[in-house]
Amino acid sequence: MTDQEHAEDSDQLDVAKLQRRLADFAAARNWQPFHTPKNLAAALSVEASELVEIFQWLTPEESARVMDDPDSAHRVTDEVADVLAYLLQLCEVLGIDALAALAAKIDRNERRFPKAE
Repeated sequence: MTDQEHAEDSDQLDVAKLQRRLADFAAARNWQPFHTPKNLAAALSVEASELVEIFQWLTPEESARVMDDPDSAHRVTDEVADVLAYLLQLCEVLGIDALAALAAKIDRNERRFPKAE
């Protein structure tokens, strides 16, 4: 499937489909032995650090405009995709429903930090 076809199909994408594609990609390359929770967590950390590196020496104002430059926008987008890919793979391996986990965490935070009155 081309990038354009994926973009057109984006309204039909969901977490399970993306996880299946990532699992199929890894399986086709015999990478499953390397996709342990430890390795995926480490890879997630590395990719998150690569995202941080883009912003490392920017001022707050420059960081707010990072997507205005096509080269920077491309780099940020790629690193966000890498972070999400490793996070989804980690969730798949550990049997975590990422969206349910996020919803539960938001619920806990809403109780922990009530809105100001």
